[in-house]
Amino acid sequence: MNQTDRLAWLASLPHAERRPVLDLLQPEERRELRHYWELWARDEQLPPEGDWLAWLICAGRGFGKTRAGAEWVRRIARDNPDARIALIGASLAEARAVMVEGESGLLAVSPPYRRPAFEPSLRRLSWPNGAQAYLYSAAEPESLRGPQHSHARRAGPERAVRQ
Repeated sequence: MNQTDRLAWLASLPHAERRPVLDLLQPEERRELRHYWELWARDEQLPPEGDWLAWLICAGRGFGKTRAGAEWVRRIARDNPDARIALIGASLAEARAVMVEGESGLLAVSPPYRRPAFEPSLRRLSWPNGAQAYLYSAAEPESLRGPQHSHARRAGPERAVRQ
């Protein structure tokens, strides 16, 4: 069983049964736990199963909408090196401040060894495996014409779309 499979199995255990297993993990696996969102997230913060086009999280302050969205984007980027993700905020400043640099943004939730490089002048995040995300402003909808994206995330209320 590889590291990813072990962590997925651990996440599937009831909370009471996890502690003895945690003591058996290798140092590399323990390091990864902090960034294994599926282990810590509430069920309603995880994307729905199946083939869907839109995921809406309609919840109040403190629910973890930004974190859930950032973790979804991080998972898409991790699992798909060819991913081209559109990150859409009300303004470019909001997209950058919340979705990229915020306390629950992509830079904060990513493990240091898989953190994307952020190029503000290009409005681009690039992951080590080749996946990319681009920042857009909802105030400039025409800027979304032309670029090909495999996924999109819109800031507040949290929405994500998979094509």
